Amino acid sequence: MRTSEARILTTHAGSLPRPRGLVELQLRAARGEALDAAQLGQAASRAVRRAVACQLECGIDVGNDGEQPRESFFTYVRGRMSGFAGASRRPPVADLVRFPSYRAIAEARPQASLLGAPPRAVGEVRYVDPAPLERELADFARAQDEQGARFAETFWTAPSPGIVACAMQNDHYATLAEYVEALAQALAVEYRAIVAAGHVLQIDAPDLAMERHRLFAERPLAEFLGFVRLTVAAINRALAGLDPGRVRLHVCWGNYQGPHVFDVPLEELLPELAGARVGALVLSMANPRHAHEHRVLARRPLPAGWLLCAGVIDTTTNYVEHPEVVAERIELAARAVGDPRRVLACTDCGFDTSTGFGMVAEELVWEKLKALRAGAELASARLF
Repeated sequence: MRTSEARILTTHAGSLPRPRGLVELQLRAARGEALDAAQLGQAASRAVRRAVACQLECGIDVGNDGEQPRESFFTYVRGRMSGFAGASRRPPVADLVRFPSYRAIAEARPQASLLGAPPRAVGEVRYVDPAPLERELADFARAQDEQGARFAETFWTAPSPGIVACAMQNDHYATLAEYVEALAQALAVEYRAIVAAGHVLQIDAPDLAMERHRLFAERPLAEFLGFVRLTVAAINRALAGLDPGRVRLHVCWGNYQGPHVFDVPLEELLPELAGARVGALVLSMANPRHAHEHRVLARRPLPAGWLLCAGVIDTTTNYVEHPEVVAERIELAARAVGDPRRVLACTDCGFDTSTGFGMVAEELVWEKLKALRAGAELASARLF
């Protein structure tokens, strides 16, 4: 992975706003409606070109395709793997259970999301169709070639086996551990293809934090941390033979605007995350619940050589961060890590993790990314 040798590099956590026409087509496809596959593919290709152009215009150094062709950051695997059908009914986040008035507000918001009832495992899970990934990678390469500028580096997202196991419930495997292992073996196909294509692999693992207040909300902390160890070990087996320096791990407490008072502290997680065979951690550090945790990184240093993609832009609010605020957050992260070369400026999470689910107005997403770059330039002048 590129380090911030002369200035703070900018990146983001993966998903970017999808055009309304593409959202409508993806939602129809997810509902099983008959669609012209060529029409959907063309809409996705146009969206990828637009996402690439907008990132470059905003000054993003390490970019991707904005996850435009995918219906969400993890449910898309149902079209590439065997064994999924029906619908899951996963437990809500603890905030919704404990605060009824907040739940009423949240449920009153008009949202189109595929994350509420994803499919479940009803048979053996295997990776059976690499063609969609191959098309996406080729389309992204063409989109880059059409631009006058290029990213300094590119990344590509794929889910953790743990988030798929927690959200896409299991009717087939005898234990959660067996299900996670089967998913890890299947996802290894995608992980290797991404790295072979020349991209940094980002493993999206909100399960390693969010499931503490979801699937494990009523269970002891030790049981949740055992799940984290189980999932990290499965990820490591899936990454066998890959250079850890080509992999970054995105850990998140849930990309929603809520109280988050049940979030597991970073201090509890870091010892478990340190066992991952990766080279960088993508971490939410801008939102009001976790902005203080740069202090944790100062007390509990990241493993030697790991980079920190520090979240300095909140992805759940339409406030556009002032560049000075962004710079201050970057400087705090650099101080905590002890070396600005090991820090990249990032967003807390994605802006459209499930098609149509974005909470930030599209125009403001680009304003936020411009503020990210402006803040990184201010911080670079002070840190280098």
